[in-house]
Amino acid sequence: MTSMMTWPNHLLSLADWDALPEDNTHRYELAEGILQVSPRPVPNHQWAVMQLAFQVGPQLQADLGVLSDVEVVIVGGSPATVRAPDLVVVRTAAAKASPARFAPDDVLLAVEVISPGSRRTDRVTKFNEYAEAGIPDYWIIDLSAPVSVTAFQLIDGNYELNAGTDDVLSVTTPVPLTVKVRDLLP
Repeated sequence: MTSMMTWPNHLLSLADWDALPEDNTHRYELAEGILQVSPRPVPNHQWAVMQLAFQVGPQLQADLGVLSDVEVVIVGGSPATVRAPDLVVVRTAAAKASPARFAPDDVLLAVEVISPGSRRTDRVTKFNEYAEAGIPDYWIIDLSAPVSVTAFQLIDGNYELNAGTDDVLSVTTPVPLTVKVRDLLP
């Protein structure tokens, strides 16, 4: 007999989120207390995240690090919002503490790779949530041909276009970084 998970019938707090059973078969996020479930990323998505981490990591100073698929508390109250960006640049001190999830103040850059079904969420919802949380930089990677990266910088509480390309991305925030966009996919 197969056991079935009982889904919450109320808006979730962080404590409710923590109490959910572990399940690595899907990707979970919490949006204003509502559990959002999506399939695990496809190989090209994962490849792009890994290649980006390989390119960004060596360019970071010692007090910064790059991590993939970690949780960031956007709103800690009830109802809570917890997102799992595809990649983040965080302060090394915060990463060494190995938190269950990061505070937005620890995140200097959040990166989302668009997946089937996530285009609006990545371009509108998370775009606004990350800005409201005060995350200084946000990148959106679109794997549709040609692969492109659009980089936004937080200015006066709103994201403004910093750079966008399908060739070589060069930015100065959160730190000077250069990314060969065409190398993100095999």
